[in-house]
Amino acid sequence: MSEAVVRRLGEPGDLGWVVQAHGEIYAAEYGWGPAFETLVARIVADFAADQNADQNADQDLGREAAWIATVDGERVGCVFCVRGDDEATAKLRLLLLAPSGRGQGLGGRLVDTCLEFARSAGYKRMVLWTNDPLVAARHIYLARGFRLTGSEPHDLFGNDLLSQTYELDLS
Repeated sequence: MSEAVVRRLGEPGDLGWVVQAHGEIYAAEYGWGPAFETLVARIVADFAADQNADQNADQDLGREAAWIATVDGERVGCVFCVRGDDEATAKLRLLLLAPSGRGQGLGGRLVDTCLEFARSAGYKRMVLWTNDPLVAARHIYLARGFRLTGSEPHDLFGNDLLSQTYELDLS
């Protein structure tokens, strides 16, 4: 039987894996080009820079975190919780499950871990931005009480897409 684990991001190669996996999986499954991988790389770099700045300043690292899902020690998924636009708001970012990790409930476990962290960090609400073809992720979000608060068409990744913003009250 396979062993599925959700652990904190922090092992060598984790950050690079997040970028690489997003680029490869979204290109294969949705035809999204380099602009998407660039966006992911920017999010990951900002997260890493914030973590390093907080560590160097001996500040509380309790406001941002990320997790990696593994199956039998192989990375298969991730999710990030980062600061939002105000002190009360967290952002759920970069939820991903590789095909080899799907069907085991890991997407839900990743989101639940992120939500639990956000609540314990004192956030009052969580927001996320996604796109309409990501049906499985939307199902996970809706099952946890997220509600759609906005949408608009765009072609950022080389396709005509509908971006969607979801929010969840964490109190």
